[in-house]
Amino acid sequence: MHRVGSAGNTNSSVRPRKEKRLTYVLNDADDTKHCAGVNCVTVLKSSSSGRDYLFTGSRDGTLKRWAVSEDSATCSATFESHVDWVNDAVLAGENTLVSCSSDTTLKTWDSLSKGTCTRTLRQHSDYVTRLAAAERNSNVIASCGLGGEVFIWDIEAALTPVSKSSDATEDEGSNGVGGSGNSLPMTSLRPISSSNSITSHNTQSHGYAPTVAKGHKESVYALAMNDTGSVLVSGGTEKVVRVWDPRSGSKTMKLRGHTDNIRALLLDSTGRFCLSGSSDSMIRLWDLGQQRCVHSYAVHTDSVWALASTPTFSHVYSGGRDLSLYLTDLATRESILLCSKEHPIVQLALHDDSIWAATTDSSVDRWSADGRNPQKVFQKGGSFLAGNLSFSRARVSLEGSTPVPVHREPTLTIPGTPAIVQHEILNNKRHLLTKDTAGSVKLWEITKGVIVEDYGKVPFDEKKEQLFEMVSIPSWFTVDTRLGCLSVHLDTPQCFSAEMYSADLSIPGKAEDDKVNLARETLKGLLSHWLSKKKQRVGSQASSNGEVLPGKDITSRSLANSRVEVDGSAENDSIIYPPFEFSTASPPSIITEGSQGGPWRKKITDLDGTEDEKDLPWWCLDCVLHNRLPPRENSKCSFYLHPSEGNSFQILTQGKLSAPRILRIHKVVNYVLEKMVLDKPLDNLNPEGTFAPGLGGGPLQHSALGDGSFRSGPKPWVKSRNTIEILCNNQVLSPEMSLATVRAYIWKKPEDLILNYRIIQGK
Repeated sequence: MHRVGSAGNTNSSVRPRKEKRLTYVLNDADDTKHCAGVNCVTVLKSSSSGRDYLFTGSRDGTLKRWAVSEDSATCSATFESHVDWVNDAVLAGENTLVSCSSDTTLKTWDSLSKGTCTRTLRQHSDYVTRLAAAERNSNVIASCGLGGEVFIWDIEAALTPVSKSSDATEDEGSNGVGGSGNSLPMTSLRPISSSNSITSHNTQSHGYAPTVAKGHKESVYALAMNDTGSVLVSGGTEKVVRVWDPRSGSKTMKLRGHTDNIRALLLDSTGRFCLSGSSDSMIRLWDLGQQRCVHSYAVHTDSVWALASTPTFSHVYSGGRDLSLYLTDLATRESILLCSKEHPIVQLALHDDSIWAATTDSSVDRWSADGRNPQKVFQKGGSFLAGNLSFSRARVSLEGSTPVPVHREPTLTIPGTPAIVQHEILNNKRHLLTKDTAGSVKLWEITKGVIVEDYGKVPFDEKKEQLFEMVSIPSWFTVDTRLGCLSVHLDTPQCFSAEMYSADLSIPGKAEDDKVNLARETLKGLLSHWLSKKKQRVGSQASSNGEVLPGKDITSRSLANSRVEVDGSAENDSIIYPPFEFSTASPPSIITEGSQGGPWRKKITDLDGTEDEKDLPWWCLDCVLHNRLPPRENSKCSFYLHPSEGNSFQILTQGKLSAPRILRIHKVVNYVLEKMVLDKPLDNLNPEGTFAPGLGGGPLQHSALGDGSFRSGPKPWVKSRNTIEILCNNQVLSPEMSLATVRAYIWKKPEDLILNYRIIQGK
């Protein structure tokens, strides 16, 4: 990587050319609910607590633990560290939960803790799609992904701490951020060899590495393992089921029969029989001993995405893209529709006589399934005989013989929050309009992370038009809703391009003409908890060393950990203004990339002050600690100021003028007024045509065109009935318009702006 010196850096340190991004994720008021589709469900019957728990993993990037009873489910923990969709989760024994994500990682968690991530495992080159666990061998799990890789992990070995002196190891705290030895280090693995041989990497210097099962040439979507961990099956876009010996990673057989992507796999406890579900809408039963398909079941009318079997492997529950959950007797081929849902079924988990269904919706339902005695379901009537060809079930459906579901309502629903599916950044670059899956339209304030107004179910485009403002403020952030909520991205130096006057932000006790940088104040609000914790740590360390601390708050000099020296001339403004205070009741989460361990995610209230430049982007620290901003472009607007056509007024200046983009037209009026009434010479302009500090009352960046305090002196024009108007393209400009707004909506040309002034005679 090419590295360049940091601007203003007196220590000759270096930083990457492409700076790291900071993202903050805004949560709805209820953080105990998922806000995007649920990709996985798994059940834990805890022997230590005597309770049953359900773990859910969502497209919102989090996992949640629910304490479930006959008639309720209570969220008892949120596991937050993944930075993208959680695709699957399995239990390795009672105490370890393993999850995988589209962020290409696996993470291990203390399943009964308050959300402690104990390790991040990085080996996959693309999204990790599925996990498989050996129920009677809690040390063994397998993972697969879109990169075509299949890995077999020894969890006990993977969780063994690695030497901290190794260059390839990192500390990961409970939040997934480097800490001071308060958790296990992160596993870092050397790349897989490009050869076709099966290898098991175990090196002292790079820590534990999993067994590699190589053979897939395309994406892998399905994985299953028997109870003892002696048989592993995988499938994907190659349309074949591959069978492996997970102890060595060797491939034992390849089974053909499906005509489309294999999306779900199950093995019986012995590893003799295998069930597969495919996008060809078929379920197939394989006898691995005979290496052939012994039955095929045409039950669904669309892709089969989820399978779950009874403990005896006599019946299979299946769900998929056709929104339906079926129960099928594998021996008699009798099948029955248990329920129909509003969303595709992604995963199933049998829980005694019930079954949990995860869908592309943010809620999770529990249905009566009679798992201990599934034949009781068929006694209710409405069953049909599954065909053995994919078109047979579709033909029955077209003929109008769609089965009637046994259950109309679930026995329990864990509700979620509707996911945001549409958004629009408004012109003021502080408000954002969203629409969710329930059709509700809401107005968010980005700089505070709160919902300003909930408009209910109204037309999105109409509301957007109603909220239109003729203002022009540079785009300083980008947004996406991939996680079902708002992820706001800040990139330097673009994020520091937007400024507003304090008067427009209604900041009490601050001069009206003071300019406020939106990104700087937002960062201060996001990292205020981190900064206070950092001060406490620095203070306690200094006290323990016998140092005498100054009476006032610790300055940024004593907190400095970034690569840039503190700028002694910079104001250390540590006040968090009301428009930039983030809620602690529903705090946003930060996502960024550390210099050693890849991306991490954590709530702003969980930052403990140990995070430094290895964890947070240096430019964020430079801004919050030192109050410094990087050099910015396009912060000024060039224009000409001429008398209006047909007027014989004096020409105030012959050259081009420059002023901040946010300067209001009433400041131009004041300038013209003073120039004309006081008949001052033109020596207030410097050779570049920029308004000199004398007129504005301060340095250039705070002063252009009277952007500051005026000189004292008589202003007889104010007492006159005559007024001055500023025009552009023969259109009278509102005094509250900014130069940027005039340029964007009135001038609409790439050339320098031309403004005209004229006197309106009073009556």
